[in-house]
Amino acid sequence: MSSGDDAARIAVRIVAARADAASRSVALAAQIEALAEQQALTTHDDEHDPEGVTIGFERAQILGLLAGAREEIAALDRAASRLRATTYGRCLNCGCEIPDARLEALPAAETCLDCAGKRRHRR
Repeated sequence: MSSGDDAARIAVRIVAARADAASRSVALAAQIEALAEQQALTTHDDEHDPEGVTIGFERAQILGLLAGAREEIAALDRAASRLRATTYGRCLNCGCEIPDARLEALPAAETCLDCAGKRRHRR
């Protein structure tokens, strides 16, 4: 990161991405609440009530999306902290510079492409 202008531009991107993730999180939480209300109105005999099974499956999917949105918010908060500490754009594993294109696409990126690839291969 070369200048204060760059830092300000990055900060705006991080704030916008965080606002988007927070908005998604609120919407997903509302969907879960609506499903809970809907499920309360259905019978609890899943064997004979396919709607109950469908609601449960949909709820599980939304919970997964909600967890992802919350993790994205946390990652963006960590990115904002690194920006303030002037360590933004450096890989947390090896210390190499993270390419601008990666940071443009993923403002919360914590690793360079090499380290991200190694992590995926370990899974």
